[in-house]
Amino acid sequence: MPALRAEKVTARYGPVTVVHEATVSVDDGALVAVIGPNGAGKSTFVKALAGVLRPAGGKVLLGGEDISGLPAHKVARRGLGYVPQNSNVFPSLSVLENLEMGGFTRKDGLKERIAEVLDIFPDLAKATRKHAGALSGGQQNMLAMARALMLDPRVMLLDEPTAGLSPAYTQVVWDQIRRLSQAGIATLVVEQNVDRALANAGWVYVFVAGTNHVEGPSAEVAALDLASIFLGKATAYAS
Repeated sequence: MPALRAEKVTARYGPVTVVHEATVSVDDGALVAVIGPNGAGKSTFVKALAGVLRPAGGKVLLGGEDISGLPAHKVARRGLGYVPQNSNVFPSLSVLENLEMGGFTRKDGLKERIAEVLDIFPDLAKATRKHAGALSGGQQNMLAMARALMLDPRVMLLDEPTAGLSPAYTQVVWDQIRRLSQAGIATLVVEQNVDRALANAGWVYVFVAGTNHVEGPSAEVAALDLASIFLGKATAYAS
Protein backbone atom coordinates (compact mmCIF):
# COMPACT_ATOMS: atom_id res chain seq x y z
CA MET A 1 0.00 0.00 0.00
CA PRO A 2 1.45 3.40 -0.96
CA ALA A 3 2.30 5.83 1.80
CA LEU A 4 0.37 8.46 -0.17
CA ARG A 5 -2.25 7.91 -2.84
CA ALA A 6 -4.18 10.71 -4.50
CA GLU A 7 -7.03 9.35 -6.61
CA LYS A 8 -8.65 11.59 -9.22
CA VAL A 9 -8.21 14.71 -7.09
CA THR A 10 -9.99 17.82 -8.35
CA ALA A 11 -9.33 21.25 -6.88
CA ARG A 12 -10.92 24.62 -7.53
CA TYR A 13 -10.59 28.27 -6.63
CA GLY A 14 -14.20 29.37 -6.60
CA PRO A 15 -15.77 28.33 -9.91
CA VAL A 16 -12.39 27.82 -11.61
CA THR A 17 -11.16 24.23 -11.80
CA VAL A 18 -7.36 24.23 -11.55
CA VAL A 19 -6.73 20.51 -11.01
CA HIS A 20 -8.91 17.90 -12.72
CA GLU A 21 -8.86 14.26 -11.60
CA ALA A 22 -5.11 14.05 -10.95
CA THR A 23 -3.76 10.75 -9.60
CA VAL A 24 -0.39 10.27 -7.89
CA SER A 25 1.15 7.52 -5.73
CA VAL A 26 4.24 7.69 -3.51
CA ASP A 27 5.68 4.67 -1.71
CA ASP A 28 7.61 4.75 1.55
CA GLY A 29 11.16 5.87 0.81
CA ALA A 30 10.35 6.93 -2.75
CA LEU A 31 11.36 10.29 -4.19
CA VAL A 32 8.73 11.45 -6.70
CA ALA A 33 8.63 14.72 -8.62
CA VAL A 34 5.77 16.62 -10.23
CA ILE A 35 6.84 18.82 -13.12
CA GLY A 36 5.00 20.81 -15.76
CA PRO A 37 4.61 24.27 -17.27
CA ASN A 38 3.66 27.32 -15.22
CA GLY A 39 -0.04 27.29 -14.44
CA ALA A 40 -0.36 23.50 -14.70
CA GLY A 41 -1.85 23.26 -11.19
CA LYS A 42 1.15 21.64 -9.48
CA SER A 43 1.16 23.81 -6.36
CA THR A 44 -2.64 23.76 -6.12
CA PHE A 45 -2.50 19.98 -6.24
CA VAL A 46 -0.14 19.66 -3.25
CA LYS A 47 -2.19 22.21 -1.32
CA ALA A 48 -5.21 19.95 -1.80
CA LEU A 49 -3.22 16.95 -0.58
CA ALA A 50 -2.00 18.84 2.50
CA GLY A 51 -5.42 20.14 3.51
CA VAL A 52 -4.57 23.78 2.80
CA LEU A 53 -7.19 23.68 0.04
CA ARG A 54 -10.22 21.42 0.31
CA PRO A 55 -10.44 19.03 -2.67
CA ALA A 56 -13.55 19.40 -4.79
CA GLY A 57 -13.42 15.73 -5.73
CA GLY A 58 -11.43 12.52 -5.48
CA LYS A 59 -9.65 10.96 -2.51
CA VAL A 60 -6.41 11.54 -0.62
CA LEU A 61 -5.22 8.42 1.18
CA LEU A 62 -2.41 8.50 3.74
CA GLY A 63 -1.31 4.95 4.48
CA GLY A 64 -4.74 3.81 3.37
CA GLU A 65 -6.60 6.28 5.61
CA ASP A 66 -8.89 8.69 3.80
CA ILE A 67 -7.79 12.20 4.82
CA SER A 68 -9.69 14.01 2.05
CA GLY A 69 -10.99 17.35 3.24
CA LEU A 70 -9.35 17.31 6.67
CA PRO A 71 -7.89 20.66 7.76
CA ALA A 72 -4.14 21.08 7.46
CA HIS A 73 -3.35 20.72 11.18
CA LYS A 74 -5.15 17.37 11.35
CA VAL A 75 -3.42 16.18 8.18
CA ALA A 76 -0.05 17.08 9.73
CA ARG A 77 -0.83 15.16 12.92
CA ARG A 78 -1.62 12.08 10.85
CA GLY A 79 1.87 12.09 9.37
CA LEU A 80 1.95 14.37 6.34
CA GLY A 81 4.47 17.20 6.33
CA TYR A 82 4.02 20.11 3.93
CA VAL A 83 6.55 22.81 3.04
CA PRO A 84 5.09 25.66 0.94
CA GLN A 85 7.20 27.65 -1.47
CA ASN A 86 6.72 30.98 0.31
CA SER A 87 6.47 32.10 3.94
CA ASN A 88 7.75 28.75 5.14
CA VAL A 89 9.68 29.91 8.24
CA PHE A 90 9.11 32.32 11.12
CA PRO A 91 11.75 34.96 10.25
CA SER A 92 11.78 36.69 13.64
CA LEU A 93 12.38 33.41 15.51
CA SER A 94 15.68 31.60 15.81
CA VAL A 95 16.39 28.32 14.05
CA LEU A 96 15.89 26.52 17.36
CA GLU A 97 12.61 28.31 18.05
CA ASN A 98 11.35 27.41 14.56
CA LEU A 99 12.05 23.74 15.29
CA GLU A 100 10.30 24.01 18.64
CA MET A 101 7.27 25.47 16.88
CA GLY A 102 7.33 22.55 14.46
CA GLY A 103 7.17 20.11 17.36
CA PHE A 104 4.73 21.99 19.56
CA THR A 105 2.19 19.15 19.56
CA ARG A 106 4.72 16.51 20.64
CA LYS A 107 3.94 15.13 24.08
CA ASP A 108 7.54 14.20 24.81
CA GLY A 109 10.96 13.84 23.23
CA LEU A 110 11.14 17.38 21.84
CA LYS A 111 14.84 17.94 22.59
CA GLU A 112 15.75 14.50 21.32
CA ARG A 113 13.85 15.05 18.07
CA ILE A 114 15.51 18.44 17.55
CA ALA A 115 18.90 16.75 17.90
CA GLU A 116 17.91 14.09 15.36
CA VAL A 117 16.69 16.67 12.86
CA LEU A 118 19.82 18.80 13.22
CA ASP A 119 21.91 15.73 12.47
CA ILE A 120 20.21 15.66 9.06
CA PHE A 121 20.85 19.38 8.45
CA PRO A 122 24.38 20.19 9.70
CA ASP A 123 24.23 23.74 8.30
CA LEU A 124 21.37 24.46 10.68
CA ALA A 125 23.13 22.86 13.64
CA LYS A 126 25.77 25.59 13.33
CA ALA A 127 23.15 28.36 13.38
CA THR A 128 20.58 27.39 16.03
CA ARG A 129 20.60 30.86 17.64
CA LYS A 130 20.47 32.80 14.37
CA HIS A 131 17.16 34.37 13.35
CA ALA A 132 15.58 32.51 10.45
CA GLY A 133 15.21 35.78 8.55
CA ALA A 134 19.00 36.14 8.53
CA LEU A 135 19.53 32.79 6.80
CA SER A 136 20.15 32.42 3.10
CA GLY A 137 17.26 31.32 0.88
CA GLY A 138 18.58 27.79 0.73
CA GLN A 139 19.06 27.61 4.48
CA GLN A 140 15.53 28.87 5.02
CA ASN A 141 14.20 26.12 2.77
CA MET A 142 16.18 23.53 4.72
CA LEU A 143 14.84 24.96 7.97
CA ALA A 144 11.31 24.65 6.61
CA MET A 145 11.97 20.98 5.83
CA ALA A 146 13.54 20.45 9.23
CA ARG A 147 10.56 22.01 10.98
CA ALA A 148 8.17 19.74 9.07
CA LEU A 149 10.24 16.74 10.20
CA MET A 150 9.62 17.55 13.86
CA LEU A 151 6.39 15.53 13.82
CA ASP A 152 8.02 12.42 12.32
CA PRO A 153 6.01 12.52 9.07
CA ARG A 154 5.57 9.45 6.92
CA VAL A 155 5.10 11.69 3.86
CA MET A 156 6.71 15.01 2.90
CA LEU A 157 5.29 17.40 0.30
CA LEU A 158 7.75 20.05 -0.91
CA ASP A 159 6.50 22.86 -3.13
CA GLU A 160 9.27 24.42 -5.25
CA PRO A 161 12.01 23.95 -2.62
CA THR A 162 14.75 25.32 -4.90
CA ALA A 163 12.92 28.34 -6.33
CA GLY A 164 15.21 31.35 -6.56
CA LEU A 165 18.33 29.53 -5.40
CA SER A 166 21.75 29.59 -7.04
CA PRO A 167 22.68 26.48 -9.04
CA ALA A 168 25.20 25.45 -6.38
CA TYR A 169 22.72 25.69 -3.53
CA THR A 170 19.99 24.07 -5.59
CA GLN A 171 21.93 20.80 -5.56
CA VAL A 172 22.65 21.17 -1.84
CA VAL A 173 18.90 21.30 -1.18
CA TRP A 174 18.28 18.32 -3.47
CA ASP A 175 20.95 16.37 -1.60
CA GLN A 176 18.99 17.00 1.61
CA ILE A 177 15.76 15.97 -0.08
CA ARG A 178 17.35 12.67 -1.10
CA ARG A 179 18.35 12.10 2.52
CA LEU A 180 14.69 12.33 3.49
CA SER A 181 13.72 9.55 1.09
CA GLN A 182 16.73 7.49 2.12
CA ALA A 183 15.42 7.70 5.70
CA GLY A 184 12.23 6.01 4.50
CA ILE A 185 10.03 9.09 4.11
CA ALA A 186 7.76 9.16 1.07
CA THR A 187 8.75 12.43 -0.61
CA LEU A 188 6.78 14.30 -3.26
CA VAL A 189 8.45 17.37 -4.77
CA VAL A 190 6.89 19.98 -7.03
CA GLU A 191 9.81 21.31 -9.05
CA GLN A 192 10.02 23.93 -11.78
CA ASN A 193 13.63 23.02 -12.57
CA VAL A 194 12.96 20.07 -14.86
CA ASP A 195 16.58 18.98 -15.22
CA ARG A 196 17.09 18.80 -11.45
CA ALA A 197 13.85 16.88 -10.97
CA LEU A 198 14.77 14.33 -13.61
CA ALA A 199 18.29 13.96 -12.20
CA ASN A 200 17.16 13.34 -8.62
CA ALA A 201 13.70 11.77 -8.57
CA GLY A 202 13.04 8.10 -9.25
CA TRP A 203 9.56 8.62 -10.69
CA VAL A 204 8.14 11.71 -12.38
CA TYR A 205 4.63 12.96 -13.10
CA VAL A 206 4.11 15.61 -15.75
CA PHE A 207 1.10 17.85 -15.26
CA VAL A 208 -0.40 19.79 -18.16
CA ALA A 209 -3.57 21.86 -17.78
CA GLY A 210 -4.23 20.54 -14.29
CA THR A 211 -4.05 16.81 -14.84
CA ASN A 212 -1.68 13.88 -15.42
CA HIS A 213 -0.27 13.91 -18.91
CA VAL A 214 2.82 11.70 -18.59
CA GLU A 215 4.30 9.58 -15.82
CA GLY A 216 7.12 7.10 -15.52
CA PRO A 217 10.70 6.50 -14.38
CA SER A 218 12.74 9.68 -14.64
CA ALA A 219 15.01 8.27 -17.36
CA GLU A 220 12.03 7.43 -19.58
CA VAL A 221 10.37 10.82 -19.02
CA ALA A 222 13.68 12.55 -19.78
CA ALA A 223 13.76 10.84 -23.19
CA LEU A 224 10.42 12.39 -24.20
CA ASP A 225 9.92 15.69 -26.02
CA LEU A 226 8.97 17.57 -22.88
CA ALA A 227 8.92 20.96 -24.59
CA SER A 228 6.13 19.78 -26.88
CA ILE A 229 4.33 18.06 -24.02
CA PHE A 230 4.42 21.24 -21.93
CA LEU A 231 2.85 23.08 -24.84
CA GLY A 232 0.16 20.42 -25.19
CA LYS A 233 1.44 19.33 -28.60
CA ALA A 234 2.41 15.76 -27.67
CA THR A 235 0.35 12.98 -26.13
CA ALA A 236 2.89 10.13 -25.81
CA TYR A 237 2.98 8.53 -22.38
CA ALA A 238 5.83 6.91 -20.52
CA SER A 239 5.16 3.52 -19.00
